[in-house]
Formats: sequence, structure tokens, C-alpha cells
Amino acid sequence: MSGHSKWASIKHQKAIKDSRRGQAFTKLSRAITVAAKAGGGDVDGNPSLALAVQKAKDASMPKDNIQRAIDKGTGAGADAESFEEIMYEGYGPGGVALLIEALTNNRNRTGGEVRNIFTKAGCALAEPGAVAYLFDKKGVVIVETEHASEDDLMVAIDAGAEDIVAEEDHFEIVCEPSDFQAVRKAIEGAGIAIASGEVLWRPQVRTEVDEETAGKLFRLLEKLDENDDVGEVHGNFSVDDDVMERLAG
Repeated sequence: MSGHSKWASIKHQKAIKDSRRGQAFTKLSRAITVAAKAGGGDVDGNPSLALAVQKAKDASMPKDNIQRAIDKGTGAGADAESFEEIMYEGYGPGGVALLIEALTNNRNRTGGEVRNIFTKAGCALAEPGAVAYLFDKKGVVIVETEHASEDDLMVAIDAGAEDIVAEEDHFEIVCEPSDFQAVRKAIEGAGIAIASGEVLWRPQVRTEVDEETAGKLFRLLEKLDENDDVGEVHGNFSVDDDVMERLAG
């Protein structure tokens, strides 16, 4: 899930709980298999696969699991053939814009399940294009301020990054998806620890939501995350750290 700009909030949402690690690995494996099926099993020659594998590594997915997922995509991979990528658009509590990425082998089933989740939350899906224009697909690398200064991160600009956004306790290094791997490697090559890095739908403007709205929104996001077909969910919202801590508690 991505949406709010505070790194403390991002860390909370990114954490993979032990009870749900198996489900998370299943989703990651599926993304790797589909990428390998579409573009081949060479990580260096398949940018989509490289991103999927890096994401799995960031989640501490075992190497054997990653290789099996690649082999499934490049080998027999019967189930990989039937999966397709779908993007759903919708409005969450408070009118928050949401983009939902899914991988499914049954478009009707997944569409019905996602729609039902929105309906039960008192929200609604939108027509294609109604929400997507509020976002730009970007590579985003997060580096906590305790690990680097803005000057240290100039290596990212040299590698193709568009911007370095300074937040309260972290930097967001923004780049085009095609430059993501080069930017990430440049930062790591400079010995700078990376807190998070991925290609995502970045909102052009974020709107801060109050505690009541945030509570409803996170319940909706939790339900979406519990669906096996739903991958990433992106939103144009921001949540104050104090509100986040109360909700997390």
C-alpha cells in the first residue's frame, strides 16, 4: 500500500506480519511467475522480473521460492498462462482516490470480490480512467535521514533520478520506472542503506485525512490486502504520525 508521505506510516503499512507471511509470499511468487512468463527468466534482461524479484528479496522471501516462481513462469507454468493483470479504480472513505493492482485467473470473480469489499465499506469502484489520472507511475526509493544527507544522495541524480524530496525523517528519491534499477544500484553502491524501494503509482497531490476517515480507510485497505488476487493498493492520502500511532495501537 502506498499513499501517505510519512515514513513511519509507510513502515507500519509495509510490515509483513508473521501470520500473513505465507499469503504475502504467494502474491510475490505469482508476480514473479507472471513477469517471467511475459519477458523471460533473465533478471538482467527483464525489467519487470527484476522489480518483482527485488520486491520479494525486500520481503525476505527465500531464494529457493524466488527461483521456483521464475521456473514456473519459464517452464510448464500452466497457471501462469491464465493469469492477467487488472487495475481497479475506486473512491475510499472521504473520497480518497485508490488504484488497486490485481493478478487474477478469473476476472469476473476478482472484480466481484473487489466490488463487494468496496460496497461493504460504503464506498464504490469507479470507471477506468476516473482515478488513474491523479497518479504518475514512478520509481521511489526511501532513505532515512539518519543514513544519508541530501548531498550524499546526489549519486541518484547522476544515475537518472528526477527529484529528491525531503520529508521529516526520510528522503524520497523519485525517478522514471526505467531508471529505477540504476538509481537503486547507485544509492546502494555509495554505501547508503535503503529503507524501501519500488515502482508504484505516486499521487500527484496528497490529502491529509482525519482520524475517523483514516480508521475507515485502513479497514478497507486491510480487507483488500486479505484478497489473494489483490497486489498493491495506491492512494492519494496522507496520515499524521500521531493519528497513525493511535490507530496502530
